[in-house]
Amino acid sequence: MRHPKRFLSRDIRTRRPLHPGREADELEAVMWPASLRVKECMTRPVVTIGAASTVTEAAATMCRRKIRHLPVVDGQGRILGVLTDRDLRPALLGPAVAARVGDALPRLEAIPVEEIMTWAVITVQPDTALREAARMMYERKIGALPVVTGRRVVGILTESDVLRAFVDVVGQGLVKPYRWAFAWR
Repeated sequence: MRHPKRFLSRDIRTRRPLHPGREADELEAVMWPASLRVKECMTRPVVTIGAASTVTEAAATMCRRKIRHLPVVDGQGRILGVLTDRDLRPALLGPAVAARVGDALPRLEAIPVEEIMTWAVITVQPDTALREAARMMYERKIGALPVVTGRRVVGILTESDVLRAFVDVVGQGLVKPYRWAFAWR
């Protein structure tokens, strides 16, 4: 019987690939098609809200539509900012806290959206590569990117949209399977 350490080859113990020189192929295998664009994956029509709307209206819209990101637009449909569920949490109190606050609750509910929204919104164009948009979302820790033409909102790209596109791409076989994954032991 062989000794367990001697039974494993040096390549396996040091995590070296079984087939040297295939690292470039492995990187290529996990790359998305460059032709996939944001306009093919974004959600449209996008649900928006006006800057003068109240926080309670925004919260009700988000709950009713089951969304976490709500672009804030002016009267002409131009983007001003974005309201997320994280922006709403400090503004709206839970039921247990609301009972202690008492008469201050109506004043909290009357806060306009423009006071709590994120003004510095990062947007993308419809023709932006999906890889680039996903990279921006990852690097900046953003859950959604409003898609704009000019300054008008035409859609929204969320984390769910990117994941759905990833599943579709892998499911259709547009990306080569990562067959060298088992070369590392």
